[in-house]
Amino acid sequence: MDNLNQPLNDNTNGKGNRATWPLIIVIILLVVAIVVAWQFTGDKAKPVVIEPSVPIAIIEPELTKQIDIPVPEPEVEETEVVETISEVLEPEQEPLPALDESDDWLKIKLPEITWRKELLTLIIDDDMIRRFVVFTDNFSQGTVAYEHSPFVLPNIKFSPLNGDEAKANKQNTLQWNEDSSKRFASYIELLRSMDSDSLVQWYLEVKPLIDEAYSELGYDDDFTNTLQNAITRVLDMELPKSSMELVQPSVMYKFANPKLESLPDSDKLLLRLGKENLLVMKSILLELHEKLAKQKNGIN
Repeated sequence: MDNLNQPLNDNTNGKGNRATWPLIIVIILLVVAIVVAWQFTGDKAKPVVIEPSVPIAIIEPELTKQIDIPVPEPEVEETEVVETISEVLEPEQEPLPALDESDDWLKIKLPEITWRKELLTLIIDDDMIRRFVVFTDNFSQGTVAYEHSPFVLPNIKFSPLNGDEAKANKQNTLQWNEDSSKRFASYIELLRSMDSDSLVQWYLEVKPLIDEAYSELGYDDDFTNTLQNAITRVLDMELPKSSMELVQPSVMYKFANPKLESLPDSDKLLLRLGKENLLVMKSILLELHEKLAKQKNGIN
């Protein structure tokens, strides 16, 4: 019979299976040994990181939007707010009175410019501004308008040296009496008691009324020019070096020196003030003149 029909559990096949089992057991033991050795030695292979060729998009979680819910404001009662604005304002200037009514106003203002208030009795308190303007205008031209003088006349009249002292001089001449100049001392003291700054400020305040009185005389220019001319006349006055002898051809005394007698009446009035009074007057008016000039030129 043909060998192809023999059963599979032939004795020859049994011998082959017994030969392969030892080999399988050895391989299993070898694998176990390798695994145990790898666990205890730590010689682990580094993991291979495979980077993707296409970038991976990182999707962040969408933030929730904050919704502002309007909260109604509490009702507040309306109150009136008064705002105070602090400003430095110049004090309002007191309105000037009419020229014809200015005397009473000046009687109140004049004591503010002097500390010798008792000497204000030397000022004539009738039509004061017009008197000042007319007298100053005449004086600047060399004349003396005694009827418009802003001051009362001295109670003591001039008198030369009398008795034997007068007779000891040349025939028909009288010697000038220096003591007679003391009758003007109170007027000079009144002028000295006035602060020049206050006096200029007072003059500028009253100037509209002064200009009105000046225009009544037919002038249309600035009265300050006339006032400065009057002051300049005082400043330019030279005192004689020699004694001033007098003659009396009539009731009035005259200077014996023709040069002195030919001087303008304003200059002869200044001579009668005396040397000391005139020097004091010059120093006061010089300061006043300079400050008037600065005000006129807009210089502070």
